Amino acid sequence: MMSRRGCVLAAVLAAAVLLGFASLLNGWFGSGPLAKDQDFIVPNGASLSVVADRLEEKGIIRSSRGFALRARVFGGGGGIKAGEFRIPAHASASKVLSIISSENVIRRFVTVPEGMPSIMVQERLMAVPQLTGEVAIPDEGSVLPDSYAFENGEPRQTVLRRMQAAMNRTLKELWAERAPDLVVKTPEQALILASIVEKETGKPEERRMVAGLYSNRLKKGMLLQADPTIIYPITKGKRLGRRILQSEIQAMNDYNTYTMVGLPKHPITNPSGASIEAVLHPADTDALYMVADGTGGHVFASTLEQHNANVAKWFAIRRARGEL
Repeated sequence: MMSRRGCVLAAVLAAAVLLGFASLLNGWFGSGPLAKDQDFIVPNGASLSVVADRLEEKGIIRSSRGFALRARVFGGGGGIKAGEFRIPAHASASKVLSIISSENVIRRFVTVPEGMPSIMVQERLMAVPQLTGEVAIPDEGSVLPDSYAFENGEPRQTVLRRMQAAMNRTLKELWAERAPDLVVKTPEQALILASIVEKETGKPEERRMVAGLYSNRLKKGMLLQADPTIIYPITKGKRLGRRILQSEIQAMNDYNTYTMVGLPKHPITNPSGASIEAVLHPADTDALYMVADGTGGHVFASTLEQHNANVAKWFAIRRARGEL
């Protein structure tokens, strides 16, 4: 039989084990020291010990050694993910490990609206503080308008490459499904015409009609006479903010479709997939002319006489608005 002294010693040891285990549990499931929600980045390829040190530095956990030990005892610690995570205030060590082992990575997005010219794409990328590095103005028409996810600290050039890869992929797919007997003979020509369509109408339902009109003009060897092609060499696609000057209408360059037959040398903006599709499936129309209708859309005509009447109506609307 165990002596009285042995029983006491055994009880003390058992109590110590229980207290130690309770402390271990409390350190794992108890409330953490973080005072308010914080974003935390797990670097790609970082080990558990490295991540634990960073967590302690940020005040998210109390002890990196204790966290790493408990992670191995209770959580395995082998499944942490690279990325940016949102850690809530007072998160337990257990909760922290669960978060950084999950797929709940913070998703950040940068958006390129339809018809945004490349000079503004570059400005937008440079204005995102979570991105790193420099990026040059991309070739006009090389970026597909869309929203793109990125990670905190990702290089701007990497994000731009995704935007350009999306345009290449979209143009290739749409070109493969094009209608027969188009006036545009190459994907590059389709991209150029789509950039004009993008700039000429703000109404999605008009895209195919505008594409049909310009296709008709190209087939007949007529001047396209698209105002955005006058503006592009002046502003690189940004708003002009004033009326076009007569000297600008008469300017000779690689873009102005008032002084050159055919398409401009390059796109004048980054067109949407919808505008590219419209050019590759233009409306079956005999329209050759269009003028604004006062609602953001256009009135179309197949003869100059009809067009002149529509222009007279547009001028009357502008006079009633006090614009003339």
